[in-house]
Amino acid sequence: MKKYNDESSHVSNMVNSHASMTSSEVVNNPWRTLRRYTNARIGLGRAGISLPTSEMLGFQLSHAKARDAVKLRLDTEELQHKLTEFSSVLPCPPMMLHSQAFDRTTFLQRPDLGRKLNDVSRNLLLKFMTQQAGTTQPDYDLAIVVADGLSSIAVQYNVQPLLRQLITLLKHESESWRLAPLTVVEQGRVAVGDEVGEYLNAKAVLMLIGERPGLSSPDSLGLYFTWAPEIGLTDARRNCISNIRPAGLGYDDAAHRALYLLKEARRLNLSGVALKDRSDSPALNALKTNAVPKRSFLTKPS
Repeated sequence: MKKYNDESSHVSNMVNSHASMTSSEVVNNPWRTLRRYTNARIGLGRAGISLPTSEMLGFQLSHAKARDAVKLRLDTEELQHKLTEFSSVLPCPPMMLHSQAFDRTTFLQRPDLGRKLNDVSRNLLLKFMTQQAGTTQPDYDLAIVVADGLSSIAVQYNVQPLLRQLITLLKHESESWRLAPLTVVEQGRVAVGDEVGEYLNAKAVLMLIGERPGLSSPDSLGLYFTWAPEIGLTDARRNCISNIRPAGLGYDDAAHRALYLLKEARRLNLSGVALKDRSDSPALNALKTNAVPKRSFLTKPS
């Protein structure tokens, strides 16, 4: 992963250097001033009747990053080492699982296999549950599942800091959350989280997974939440928080949104399209912070 960063920064420097050398020949587009607000490719300008060379090189660099995000293998050893930080709140070290897609090519060509655990992983979960409680299975409130999905880079960089924020919030909640073992699924897609949650007898499952990379966001992490997980659920039963990364939705904001969904799901016993994310409601935030007086239509104006 270090090699990837070094090479990316080297190519970026080459692109910037070339841009400075040819800037006098480029006709700028007035919309370019908006680039300070977005990574979207707008206001590219032109050199003659073509795109400036620097923009073409930048596009090729972004495309290469997106391809790398999909094809690079998740470094499970490094990730497992990072996740030991949370051992104090978990019943056991992270469990390493695998979907039925035995390699990356199969994962990309057969999405259905990425949604199912292989036999070894399924037996590992069943054995754990049997050893934990004998005839009475433990009852967990939340199972957190990590999967590489379509961007191993997103998982490698963003899972640890996000969990640091989320678990801190959960520990300070008045109503406790009993966490199931943390699991990491290689070659996994979103739906495999429901299978893990069912075998761990968890009331809810939180799936952290690498999203399909865009040309300006190869490191975007997605969070999917399901209440009462079981095999065969559709996407309508899941809530999603997307674009979690330093240049997108910050870890703190994502953790607060996830906590809101968790608490509302526990209160209402549901998730998905029936559960609305109102965590960014201005009225709700104002009441929480006492930023505005609590008034109703019966209150006399001052």
